[in-house]
Amino acid sequence: MRRREFLLGSIAGAVTTLVAAAEPLNTPVGMLFDFQRSNGPLIIDEVELIHLEGHHTVDIGIDDQYQVKGEYIYDDMRPPEYVEHPGQMRTVPVSSTYVRLRTRQGLDGLFGPIDGDAPLVLGHFRKFLLGRNALAQETLWDEMYRSAPFGRDGAQCMAISSIDNAIWDLRGKYYGIPVYALLGGPGRQTVEAYASNLNYSVQPDALRRRAEINKQNGYTKQKWFIPYGPGSGEDGLKKNIEMVQILRETVGDYDDLMFDAFNGWTLSYALEWARRAEPYHPRWIEEIVTTDKLDAFQTLRRSTNIPVATGEHFFGRWDAAKFLEAGAISIIQADPDWCGGISELVKIGTLASVYEIPVVPHGHGVHAALHTIFSQSPASFPFAEYLLAPPKMPTYYFFEKHPPEPLRAHFALPAGTGFNIEFDPAKVEKQTVVAAG
Repeated sequence: MRRREFLLGSIAGAVTTLVAAAEPLNTPVGMLFDFQRSNGPLIIDEVELIHLEGHHTVDIGIDDQYQVKGEYIYDDMRPPEYVEHPGQMRTVPVSSTYVRLRTRQGLDGLFGPIDGDAPLVLGHFRKFLLGRNALAQETLWDEMYRSAPFGRDGAQCMAISSIDNAIWDLRGKYYGIPVYALLGGPGRQTVEAYASNLNYSVQPDALRRRAEINKQNGYTKQKWFIPYGPGSGEDGLKKNIEMVQILRETVGDYDDLMFDAFNGWTLSYALEWARRAEPYHPRWIEEIVTTDKLDAFQTLRRSTNIPVATGEHFFGRWDAAKFLEAGAISIIQADPDWCGGISELVKIGTLASVYEIPVVPHGHGVHAALHTIFSQSPASFPFAEYLLAPPKMPTYYFFEKHPPEPLRAHFALPAGTGFNIEFDPAKVEKQTVVAAG
């Protein structure tokens, strides 16, 4: 009995000490838990699509790079080579669509811009969300995934991704913290970005000029999009290697150069390109073929010392697991706007860490990828992609007051709560809000 009294007294004393220590601090965590207790569950009342329209002035003379694609194996599908003609300024229409989750408590979860096909299936998932507690995020994700009516990839997974990311934003606002903090971050104050040069001309002079500009702006890592594939024959292959050579000469021996084939090659073409490109030490070759051809990635990885990357079209951890188990991948490029959201990207990162494979998320969007990277180990998520692509990036976050942009090739720790997405009314000429489905 004396021992029990002693233990109870010790515990009570410890609790009293903790409370006494905590009360004067008035910590945000304490206030946030008080907020949670007073508000209870976070009930979703509506799933909406917000469509924004406006206009933007852009240089249309540098926005149409000749980039290899799978269908370019056919002569009649290949466009003519593109030559830059900068200085052709034009005002063009701009539009973006965001998904918004409205709650009974008055908080909104917002995410976007979302891709064109996702709204087509958002209505199906609406019934799994209305009246439900957004704090039960894992349950909601699993129910949506299991219910996907037309398979679990493509537009289905993109829609789940949009909802999942909007829930992360909502939860961040609920607790009054950024999404990266919900995920356990930050693990660092800045994240390095690599320059992804989509849509710029790859003509030799333009190539040198853009690579030099990137280097002057602080980028030590650059990715370029391969212009030619099997349909262009030996002449195209030689030009692809000349491109690699010009870039290496321009940036020097120590900067990283990455190359993207955008599913436009064959295995035999990739093997020959790798053989000729190895002396120039590419950091990786990306998406040689579509990801349903796992054996091709496996063969290439075993045949070259150039790291092999893919994954922007992984839909869920199961796609990633197949490549990891087969030893078919050196870098995973899963996209949280497509792969199932932040919830799934974190799981893919955990899987990849078992194999010592880094994850560099595909960067067509930045919000979700960046918050995930800031929350994870630099060994697992070492850096971020930033598309310099004109006219895409000036307009992708056109309507937002705080678009994510790197300074001297580094992203700063994001500010605000959730994703801190706020629209700029000066840029929104028309806003249409409709219920999903």
